[in-house]
Amino acid sequence: MMHGLHPLPETRPADLGLCPLRLQRLLDALQSDIDRARLPGAVVLVARHGQVALFEHLGLRAPLRGEPMTRDTLFRIYSMTKPIVSAAVLMLVEQGRVQLEDPLSRWLPAFDRLEVLPAGASERVAAECAPTVHDLLRHTAGFTYEFLGSAEVHRAYAQARIGSRERDNAAFCDALAALPLLVQPGTAWEYSRATDVLGRLIEVVSGESLGAWLAAHVFEPLGMKDTRFDVPEDLLPRLAEPFPKDPDGAPMMLVTDYRRPGVLESGGGGLVSTARDYARFLQFLLNRGALDGVRLLGPQIVDWMTADHLGHLPRASAGSAMLLPPGHGFGLGVAVRTAPGLAPTPGSVGMYYWGGLAGTSFFVDPALQLQAILMIQAPNQREHYRALFRNMVYAAVLD
Repeated sequence: MMHGLHPLPETRPADLGLCPLRLQRLLDALQSDIDRARLPGAVVLVARHGQVALFEHLGLRAPLRGEPMTRDTLFRIYSMTKPIVSAAVLMLVEQGRVQLEDPLSRWLPAFDRLEVLPAGASERVAAECAPTVHDLLRHTAGFTYEFLGSAEVHRAYAQARIGSRERDNAAFCDALAALPLLVQPGTAWEYSRATDVLGRLIEVVSGESLGAWLAAHVFEPLGMKDTRFDVPEDLLPRLAEPFPKDPDGAPMMLVTDYRRPGVLESGGGGLVSTARDYARFLQFLLNRGALDGVRLLGPQIVDWMTADHLGHLPRASAGSAMLLPPGHGFGLGVAVRTAPGLAPTPGSVGMYYWGGLAGTSFFVDPALQLQAILMIQAPNQREHYRALFRNMVYAAVLD
């Protein structure tokens, strides 16, 4: 039986210490950009103390077809897949089936003899140690993303078409294992395809496909009825689409075309979801591992997941450094705020967050018992809207 078929309970913002006028300002700012054709549409959800204060849909879901946005619109959440898969790995840790100290090659032998090709170097060198499951979760394994730089490793990723949806997770890992690392494992933070590798790890440990395991052990227990790796034909009309051309005139990032089937179930970026579903996942984290009487993780494990795991480790590339502003570290699948100031956006120490390449973003502030989700499909404008959303939600918190 699927639990929690309904969204989180809704109530008036003022009852939760949130200013209705200031939340309306957020909606007005988004609507203004929709009216100016800067943004196709948006779904906004803000919840506090386990209750929803704001759940609104604005603009168009499919600009070419003129279809209005709805609450149940499906979005490509890209890297917002990572916290879900990271939590799934920690569920296996709790069950004693894998440990973070395990070298990756224990589970995936293709990664047994990795080599490193540092930026600016001309020859590969052997990896000095094996990346661990911990390294994968905190992005210190030495992998990268092809779009984070122009070093030889980034070019090799692009040439290998490492993000192709035509390979399954096993074939993806074989292809990735043949490519060099950007840095020695454990020496620096480099945002990367590591969570895709964790998706394959879950398959090897569990004996099930990633999608099947997540559906049975995460999505069904948490009532996330619309979160999945594929978009069957009957659901395609509910999928949000970006503008066909970038409003600023820049080259448009191509988003995943779900009308064309793929076999990759990308643990780092393959899910589609709704604001309602993702709010249930975030409330499960905010409740420290439980929702509606269902416990998937222990409270101490969630605290550990959402603590900083980087310390003073450097950022490997400029592309990665941009993703973690000052005053932030990274936990096990989420960025974590470590200082009340320093960053150009507000937030309490201990707040954690992440976003997706097409524009979706979320943050969770345990100190304020607050979670907020912005669902948009505007790839080139994503940084602008993440900051705007963060600033305006925090401005509405009155206690």
